[in-house]
Amino acid sequence: MTDQENNNSFSANPFAALFGSLAEARKFVACHKEQQTEDYSGGNQDESDNSVSESLDDCDDSVAEISRSFRSQQEICEQLNINHMIQRIFLITLDNSDPSLKSGNGIPLRCVYLEELGSELDGQDWLDMDNVEQALFTRLLLPEPEKYLISMTSSGAPNLSAERDAGEKRIIPFLFSCFQRSKKEVTKVPENLLPYAVRCKALAISNARTVLLTPEIYQGQDIAVQLVDLMLEGLRGANFDEVTEFLEELIEAVLTDEEVRSFNEVFRPVFDVLLECMQNMDLCQMLLYQYLDLLLYCTRQKNIAKVFVEYIQPQDPTNGYQYQKTLLGAILNISCLLHTPGVVESHSYFLNPSRSSPQEIKVQESNIHQFMAQFHDKIYQLIKNLLQQSPDTKHRILSWLGNCLHANAGRAKIWASQVPEIFMQTYASDSFFLNLGAALLRLCQPFCKPRSARLFTFNPTYCALREINEEARRSRNMHMKGLDKETCLIPASVDQQPEFPENFNLVTENLVLTQYTLHLGFHRLHEQMVKVNQSLHRLQGAWRDAQQSASATAENLREQFERLMTVYLCLKTALSEPQMLQNCLQLQVSTALLLVQIALGNKGTEPVAVVFPVPDIQHSALAFVPEFFADNLGDFFIFLRRFADEVLETAADSLVQILDFVTAFTGSVERMKNPHLRAKLAEVLEAVMPHLEQVQNPLISSVFHRQHIFCSYQHAAYLAEALIKVFVDIEFTGDPHQFEQKFNYRRPMYPILRYMWGKENYRQSIKNLADYASENLEAVNPPLFLRFLNLLMNDAVFLLDEAIQYLSKIKVLQIERDQGEWEGLSPESRREKESNLLMFGQLARFHNIMSNETIGTLAFLTSDIHTLFVQPFLADRTISMLNYFLQHLVGPKMGALKVKDFSEFDFKPQQLVSDICTIYLNLGEEEKFCASVPKDGRSYSPMLFAQTVRVLKKINKPGNMIVAFTNLAEKIKSLADRQQQEEETFADAPDDFLDPIMSTVMYDPVILPSSHVTVDRSTIARHLLSDQTDPFNRSPLTMDQIKPNMELKERILQWLSQRKQQSENTSSESL
Repeated sequence: MTDQENNNSFSANPFAALFGSLAEARKFVACHKEQQTEDYSGGNQDESDNSVSESLDDCDDSVAEISRSFRSQQEICEQLNINHMIQRIFLITLDNSDPSLKSGNGIPLRCVYLEELGSELDGQDWLDMDNVEQALFTRLLLPEPEKYLISMTSSGAPNLSAERDAGEKRIIPFLFSCFQRSKKEVTKVPENLLPYAVRCKALAISNARTVLLTPEIYQGQDIAVQLVDLMLEGLRGANFDEVTEFLEELIEAVLTDEEVRSFNEVFRPVFDVLLECMQNMDLCQMLLYQYLDLLLYCTRQKNIAKVFVEYIQPQDPTNGYQYQKTLLGAILNISCLLHTPGVVESHSYFLNPSRSSPQEIKVQESNIHQFMAQFHDKIYQLIKNLLQQSPDTKHRILSWLGNCLHANAGRAKIWASQVPEIFMQTYASDSFFLNLGAALLRLCQPFCKPRSARLFTFNPTYCALREINEEARRSRNMHMKGLDKETCLIPASVDQQPEFPENFNLVTENLVLTQYTLHLGFHRLHEQMVKVNQSLHRLQGAWRDAQQSASATAENLREQFERLMTVYLCLKTALSEPQMLQNCLQLQVSTALLLVQIALGNKGTEPVAVVFPVPDIQHSALAFVPEFFADNLGDFFIFLRRFADEVLETAADSLVQILDFVTAFTGSVERMKNPHLRAKLAEVLEAVMPHLEQVQNPLISSVFHRQHIFCSYQHAAYLAEALIKVFVDIEFTGDPHQFEQKFNYRRPMYPILRYMWGKENYRQSIKNLADYASENLEAVNPPLFLRFLNLLMNDAVFLLDEAIQYLSKIKVLQIERDQGEWEGLSPESRREKESNLLMFGQLARFHNIMSNETIGTLAFLTSDIHTLFVQPFLADRTISMLNYFLQHLVGPKMGALKVKDFSEFDFKPQQLVSDICTIYLNLGEEEKFCASVPKDGRSYSPMLFAQTVRVLKKINKPGNMIVAFTNLAEKIKSLADRQQQEEETFADAPDDFLDPIMSTVMYDPVILPSSHVTVDRSTIARHLLSDQTDPFNRSPLTMDQIKPNMELKERILQWLSQRKQQSENTSSESL
């Protein structure tokens, strides 16, 4: 029979229509001949088979062979449908016949032709369940499958999609596509083909498992990259559910067969890929967030999450920088901050800020904040997923956090900021801790809600637990290390032992981890920002001066300013993300509430009412609370006041807790031992109180709510006392090297006192303190307000005296420069002069600011407090100080202070003169005070007051003030004349009548108990305000220990009376 006749014969057979082509039918028959022959020879053919054969006897031989090859038409259909289904799922075929001879029936457009496999199968050109596994494996081993693509239909039109799908080189995407296609087949095939479709789906998974377990078999395939790409493509598209289903089944398959390679070994390469891709990504890069979503999936899958927490363990857990090199560390290291300190050239944000308008900078900042909020949320979700996984995964991530913080504890040390090169190689970056802190802040929000009962389950003994082993850490939920070495708010008493629970709750651990992270991150960044801000002001001034003098350094200074402004804007943007600030605000308010409750001894889960004075608590748990809790709180509110004031106004309702905290801790060494930390709380008080001066700018927030909270605070009296208490305590820190630091601590206290003085409830509480001091002048311990006034005058004298000296030096340097004396100097000498001028200017400005504050404070206090100031020991000091200042401000020495541009150095001579005159007028109503003025032999003279009147007229002070001061001057002059006569009368007083310190006649002599020296009561009273020791032998001494020397007093009074009588008689005789 010819080929043409054979084809016609097949075409006439009705069963041939079930094949894709006549060639399929013909080859199918040939393949089954031998099997059919064996069946016949065995004599087992049943009657139904015979009947089918007989019914076909009249047809051509080929038709008969086809009919005899199958028991029924159903089997033929099933086998053909299986072949087509395998082709559709795996896009492979053994049939290379003419496409025009193939018919539809769901045949794919393109398939990979497995010619070698067909040869191995003796020319079989169809796929079945017996050979599909081998066929798929063969397909996967093809290095370039696109070379074996054939068309399965007669359509000659190119189809890129079909060619791409069938010729896919990458194994994992190919198997995933097979998985997808098999799922579709499962939903649409007839019931009899369903088991085969399910098996094909399982084949896709089992082969993917083989790929993961033995990737070395498949050359040229980067399996880990393909897995990552698959998940990314799923995230970008709408089929991520299918990707996750594929991965879930694949993971389950791998877990059941870990003999060749463990699940950990399988997935670690995936994280290697992610680490390489993410470690240099940019915050505003969209791809970053797709990678983060991928990691979020990984951390939601318990088995992958377990691999993740093992993968991120650093090589050296004791090296802080090693944590940054892990995958989680690489993510945390992404931010808008500079990667290398000072290097802005390759940075992506705020380049050349001087060329951008404020609005453009604001828009860029807002855009970065949007990305930051999203970024922080992803990190938070990632950590939260790990905490919610198995107990082992939770333990591993908490251990990672605890070990990381312990290894980076050195970030908080002072030297770390001074050696940036060593710092960068030793510790994780600022970005790392900023982002970690933002994520942990979100974890704390559930128990930071107002009146949250969970907050009070915090157990401070967590911070007192010493080193324990790994198993104990797991069982007790205690993963931080080294906290027992931290300085706590107060020292524990000798007999105080912490009562540790069996295990600590997550609230306790979260709060400690978060606060310590903020201590290492936010705190340090805030310090950097303040320093950069100060440097910008200095550079701006130097740049302006260089421009005015046409100096060659102007351009260099401009470039420095530009670079530093980039650093500043990046820091400000990183620290001021709105959601992070709100979360931190909630945490710090909750911390303030918690610490006050601990101070009250509350051990319940509901807050108790705050009462003042706070009762003394035996064995207070504050002994287990590290100082960084309070330090973080203070640092955050100071930051808000400087750089994000609007946040404070929105949180006004929460500020009562802050006022309670400041009131309870600022003035109490029993609750906070560190005087420097208590002084810092004064800055917190300045931060939360309303501004004294309001800028007329719609962008500046209103202070209405803060004013209401501050003025209606029910414990106002105790708050004012606490402020004055810390003002005094900061004088006695025991550190002689921090003498100047006390002025920085007191700086914010002055505007607070001024504001308080303007509010009746606070003003009355301050006056009550003054009244108590007046009534207890000789108490064992000098009254608080008396010590406060003494220190206030000490500060005023020192500060203004220093300012005067610096201004004098500045004037000399300015004259030398203006007269051209610097022109002939060597470059080094000129730089030294310029440096000195800059340094003296900064020092003069600081001391002027502080002296303005101290004199101003005395001015408003004396408006309503007189009794104390007329006491001899205070009156003498006050008058001596005021006259000394007037000498320099209005007297012959004033010329030495006439520097260029007073405002540059905050020198306000007119205001100082006005305040000094105000003090005189306030106290001038007291006769005792006026009588003490002429006794100031060093500075007082009638001419000095006359010069003061002339200056008051010159600076246009109100007429009533000028008249009042003129009258006071005349009154004091008449008293001076009278005293002059008395001094002449008493000039020859015996030595034992004279005070050994002041060399003046004693009016109230007292005996010092240890040295037995007799001094005037006013002299020793003034001395004991500053130093409670005997001035002659340094023995401890208080006013209650001195004894009146009545015998000497009687002799002095008798002698004075006699001298007066003699003087009067002499005067009468002369008349």
